Amino acid sequence: MSIANTSDPAPAGTDLSGRWQALVADDDLRRTWLDDVGDDDRWEAIEVPGHWRSTPAFAATDGPLLHRRRFTHDRPTGEDRWWLVLDGCFYQGDVWLDGAYVGDTEGYFFPHAFEVTEALAERTDHVLGVELACSRPSNLAAKRNLTGSFQHSDAIDPAANPGGIWRPVRLERTGPIRIRHLRVLCREASEEQGVVQVRAVLDACSPTTAEVRTTVAGVEVVERHTLAAGENQLTWIAVVPEPDLWWPHALGGQPLHDVDVAVGIPVSDDEDAAVEVSDRRTRRVGFRQVDVRGWVASVNGERLFLKGATYLPTRAALAAATDEEVRADVRRAVDAGLDLLRVHAHIGHPALYDAADEAGLLLWQDLPLHGGYARTLRKQAVRQAREAVDLLGHHPSVAIWCGHDEPFPVEVDAEIGPVPASVGRRALRQQVPSWNASVLDRSIKRALQREDGTRPVVAHSGVAPHPPKIDGTDSHLSFGWGDGDERQLPGFARLLPRFVRFVTVMGPASVPATDDFVDAAAWPDLDWDRLVRGHGLARRLFERHVPPADFATYETWKAATQAHQAVVVRRQVEELRRLKYRPTGGVVVHTMTDAQPAVSAALVDHARIPKPAWEALRAACRPVIVVADRLPAGVEPGDALALDVHVVSDLRTAVEGMEATVTATWPGGEHTWRARGDVGPDACVRVTTIQLVVPDAPGPLTLDLSLTGADGEVLATNADTSEILAP
Repeated sequence: MSIANTSDPAPAGTDLSGRWQALVADDDLRRTWLDDVGDDDRWEAIEVPGHWRSTPAFAATDGPLLHRRRFTHDRPTGEDRWWLVLDGCFYQGDVWLDGAYVGDTEGYFFPHAFEVTEALAERTDHVLGVELACSRPSNLAAKRNLTGSFQHSDAIDPAANPGGIWRPVRLERTGPIRIRHLRVLCREASEEQGVVQVRAVLDACSPTTAEVRTTVAGVEVVERHTLAAGENQLTWIAVVPEPDLWWPHALGGQPLHDVDVAVGIPVSDDEDAAVEVSDRRTRRVGFRQVDVRGWVASVNGERLFLKGATYLPTRAALAAATDEEVRADVRRAVDAGLDLLRVHAHIGHPALYDAADEAGLLLWQDLPLHGGYARTLRKQAVRQAREAVDLLGHHPSVAIWCGHDEPFPVEVDAEIGPVPASVGRRALRQQVPSWNASVLDRSIKRALQREDGTRPVVAHSGVAPHPPKIDGTDSHLSFGWGDGDERQLPGFARLLPRFVRFVTVMGPASVPATDDFVDAAAWPDLDWDRLVRGHGLARRLFERHVPPADFATYETWKAATQAHQAVVVRRQVEELRRLKYRPTGGVVVHTMTDAQPAVSAALVDHARIPKPAWEALRAACRPVIVVADRLPAGVEPGDALALDVHVVSDLRTAVEGMEATVTATWPGGEHTWRARGDVGPDACVRVTTIQLVVPDAPGPLTLDLSLTGADGEVLATNADTSEILAP
């Protein structure tokens, strides 16, 4: 078929974002709000895109809110069809145009489109209305909104409300056929060929013949199809020979290719006839394959130990996040040596996925489910899983789908915050079936696997091994915080290796650098209740690990919380890296950044000022590290210590002729050990075991480690301390 004479009109549309009007809905107002458009004095101006609480008049309301906008528009001509598109609404909406009901929306992260051709043909002056509801959950164990972290997170104020039209609103013009849904997936990627699978739902206003043209990486696929009036589902592939493969940044480059899909109507039955393009869409792909076996990931067949961090919403008010702010977070993660961000219980800002594609940063993508949900939500959750695949399936950075984070209730005390449960208690309460974990999550997983067979799917996160398969998923561990002393992790891993196969939550909280929301002058009588309620402070856990009563000033307590966080983060990442592939496939620190002012586990605060733990994570994630068994917190003279020293390398080439130097120092003395050897590519080796009888010298015992290459270059350093107790 010839397409040389194809006519490609420029995209056309009308932006309806900007200044709207809004009022809190009531029954009387609902009867007149679209008719009495001259009564402007009662209405408040509101910006779209945005969240209604960003407008002072609605700063304390939970809605629902009526939004309206007047606009003028020329009447449609010829065979043009016009569509009203709302790119994102929190959370449920009813849409009206010129007093006539258009349709409803549910789901915050994907667009909703409605044909409005007839309404635009009737007049040139129009009133668009959207009634939007985003109720706050009254029962966190049976939520009804699929908003994930935005309405259920330790680090976002539970009194906040994300309600609003947070993404643009516009009118789009197409010809007689519209591409109503488009899904683009990389089905296969190898040095020999790449296969792109495209699924489209074409909406035709009448029966017709359509020509569908797909171009990607210099390959063009043209097909003709007979369409019925209404929706038509088509699936096809494009095969690209010898594609340039997309790699995570640690393994290679990130070539990206536009997949252009144009649908048109031939002007005659002649195969060489010109085609008038009716609609077109473009998606960007990278050729790569991801696999996870035994919780060890591989990309294009190359095994990769995943070092990552949880990523909360960029901002609690996501519409306020800028593209550059999101891109800066991605650069920050790559600069720290991270391979993975876990997009925690939400679908993020669109810029996140483009930036991750370009930077070679993998994403563990949660659906927006966290905690417990009502039994009526299964159908809606499955629908939104399909929408997530349509929205994000083409992004090479999206490596893993996860259906539901922690599908079990979490006890929260109004005065002390989340009530900690040990890893043992968490495992025990997951041994019996539940509607969320056993029914809802199974349906979501099946939907994701059915709609996208190109990525691994995790049904739920943080679920311990349980009957009947006794398998479990990734682990949420909290040694040094909710699970006891941080030095217990190595013993726990030896006892229960299945629990450390892939860790996606670990790390304690600390006070942020940007703490102007804390009245430090009131120390020690801070407004603890306010910090617990609105800023995520886990009071009981701070009292366990860094008790405020032990510190004379706020600044010394703040510094101690940050130091504790830094030590735990570095040591536990290093400990899990020492278990590389035997059995650990990766570690994800919780969390990278704050979405709002918070006393949280974030390593970078809401103003994007790093805490000391951020540098600790960077050190623990360097390509090559040297690490020794952890010293006990205290030792006594005469104790015999035997400490293994390991070198871990994520490099793809061997490090030969290295020398590890370990120096123990105590009051009045020191001793040095040296060992030489090689470490293979992507490997962990034990280079030596140092043995030391603790001397009778009360005071600090320090262990300094250094690793040098054959040319004398320092590849890695490390240190640990203990205290020699008085006899």
